[in-house]
Amino acid sequence: MIKKASLALCALCMSWTSTSAIDNAVDYVNTLVGTHSSFALSTGNTYPAIATPWGMNFWTPQTGKMGDGWAYTYDAEKIRGFKQTHQPSPWINDYGTFAIMPVCGEPIFDQDKRASWFSHKAETATPYYYKVYLADHDVTTEITPTSRAAVFRFTFPESEGSYIVVDAYDRGSYVKIIPEEQKIIGYTTRNSGGVPRNFRNYFVLKFDKPFTYTASVTEGNISTGSLESESKHSGGIIGFSTKRGEQVNVRVASSFISHEQAELNLREVGKDSFEKVAEKARKEWNDVLGRFDVQDISDQDRVRTFYSCLYRSVLFPRSFYEIDAKGKVVHYSPCNGQVMPGYFFTDTGFWDTFRCLFPLVNLVYPSMAQKMQEGWANWYKESGFLPEWSSPGHRDCMVGNNSASVVADAYLKGIRGYDIETLWQAVIHGANADMPRTSSGRDQWEAYNRLGYVPYDKIRESAARTLEYAFNDWSIYKLGKALGKPESEIKVYGERAMNYKNLYDAEHKLMRGKLENGQWVPNFNPFKWGDAFTEGNSLHYTWSVFHDPQGLIDLMGGNKEFNAMLDTVFILPPIFDDSYYGGVIHEIREMQIMNMGNYAHGNQPIQHMIYMYNYSGEPWKAQHWLRETMNRMYNPNPDGYCGDEDNGQTSAWYVFTALGFYPVCPGADEYVMGAPYFQKMTLTLENGKKVVINAPENSDKNRYVKELKMGGKAYEKNYIKHADLLKGATLDYVMDDKPNKKRGTSADAAPYSFTKELKGIK
Repeated sequence: MIKKASLALCALCMSWTSTSAIDNAVDYVNTLVGTHSSFALSTGNTYPAIATPWGMNFWTPQTGKMGDGWAYTYDAEKIRGFKQTHQPSPWINDYGTFAIMPVCGEPIFDQDKRASWFSHKAETATPYYYKVYLADHDVTTEITPTSRAAVFRFTFPESEGSYIVVDAYDRGSYVKIIPEEQKIIGYTTRNSGGVPRNFRNYFVLKFDKPFTYTASVTEGNISTGSLESESKHSGGIIGFSTKRGEQVNVRVASSFISHEQAELNLREVGKDSFEKVAEKARKEWNDVLGRFDVQDISDQDRVRTFYSCLYRSVLFPRSFYEIDAKGKVVHYSPCNGQVMPGYFFTDTGFWDTFRCLFPLVNLVYPSMAQKMQEGWANWYKESGFLPEWSSPGHRDCMVGNNSASVVADAYLKGIRGYDIETLWQAVIHGANADMPRTSSGRDQWEAYNRLGYVPYDKIRESAARTLEYAFNDWSIYKLGKALGKPESEIKVYGERAMNYKNLYDAEHKLMRGKLENGQWVPNFNPFKWGDAFTEGNSLHYTWSVFHDPQGLIDLMGGNKEFNAMLDTVFILPPIFDDSYYGGVIHEIREMQIMNMGNYAHGNQPIQHMIYMYNYSGEPWKAQHWLRETMNRMYNPNPDGYCGDEDNGQTSAWYVFTALGFYPVCPGADEYVMGAPYFQKMTLTLENGKKVVINAPENSDKNRYVKELKMGGKAYEKNYIKHADLLKGATLDYVMDDKPNKKRGTSADAAPYSFTKELKGIK
């Protein structure tokens, strides 16, 4: 009992007395951040993922109904079960899910009738350990995970009727109770798309207490005379008598391959005690989160926000591979329905995560990045396309061909050890084809290649597609150059990288939709969301020239005009036109209520915009607005985000920005400077080198960079090289309450732009 009490205390308490957060970073994580969300207003649209970093299976308490994308919401009053989940987003929903629920008194299967009142005051939520008291059943549930398995511990009251319900969900499922082995096996086919016909998630549960009651459930009908059910909606109930305080342990694992593989996956917990599994999961989290050591704990809320964001940054993309009986890495392919060799990853939308989530992985976790790149190569081999949105297979969501950026950034940042030639073929193919009924490839690629833009009268969100395709073309061009591909093969992509210019309207100094006949779309409204753009307006998307800010500056007439347009975003009130959607979508509402003008940080297209001041000689404005965004839009509470968290992207933005630099252009060998958020932070890279960031005077008042030294020498650039970070670096900041309007203003201080590369300007 002492060990159990210690575990609960460890989960409940923050070790604030530690001199270094790196030893116990997981204790600063609040997994409930972002859960106070709804369809109308997102403060993250997250759920408390009980998981290991990049784990195959997550677990979560379930407050929503079966099939509800909002699986857990902070303001809910009852828990319906504890479900294995693979959900990347409520909008994409879930797959391969089933639920476990303890009940007392009578065997109850119905999800509403078995639901129990709970309180956050009797809930402990960490990444590696979850505990909650179910008041209606007088049962305490505890969960601790591995990547493919988990251990449940239920503490029951004195009762002749203590039960555990296994709900395999509807849309086709199977459950079999095996009393002599104290085991339940089954499968669920529940999914939201992106799966072959043979898709199943096979599960096995092993109990440490003999059953005195068994019943199968078929379409809600409880049958004590049956141990097996295969139907649209199957389940099982087992029961026993318990003494007050008696604990029942359940070991559970699943597999997308077979029941036999699920048994193999159960080896991840083996014979370890609940405490031992929790200890291992805790260590795994501390190892991953502990790469970042925030040595400034003067504001504990900021430390908690940082590590809570970092936790979200290392959940997705999900590992979708398993280890077979011979110890080989294999995966069920959601592309062809076969069991295939090698790594596989899923549950990410590149439209979101190419921006800074994957650059974060490439910088801090390169060995994991290597596995991911092998996984993307397998996607191409098994389906003929790289994914743009995956869950678990190809899905139709969002726009762009940003897989090109994900592939290019990894290679250009030095990640090796995978089949880059296959990935080169994949990005070339994806730029000149599209996969029907999915977002993969490029919709309207023929028109784009012929006209130099995607025509408004051919497809929705045409301007957004054009801008992203142009950046994707730059990514392909740079990757081709690095691979030594002949100029005759890659030249066209370098030329198409400038296609963004075809949508620049000099009259308004903004990007605008264009018809196939070359005419502008009439009745231009820069505040109109959607239409020619994706979940944003022209004011948000005009800055989506990641690879060539200098080219955009030149189009606008120079730094002065460019900065004035940037300023306009914040000066304007939160005006919007929602006519394209026929109502206010949550992304619009989130912009409206933040009191930062037309800046819409809650969605991805504009998240890099503030850093653009570094290209146009006014870096102090970036320092000001980055601090405002950090302070206003993030906190460690259930309403802690300013929009959808989106598979780690919005979290990774915070992580990078807290460091003081950000990958505006993934694929470029540099990060654009902001200003550090803490007085001291140390990043330990995988190669053992350290990036030390010192800013002792740093505060909300002293938010401006007065001086910067790197390696003891004055540093005037508005960027830092990736290669310099990998060698280890010490950045010493002198911060001030007044902007230094002389530092970082010269032309050679500006970060990378393709225009400058073409002109031979360093």
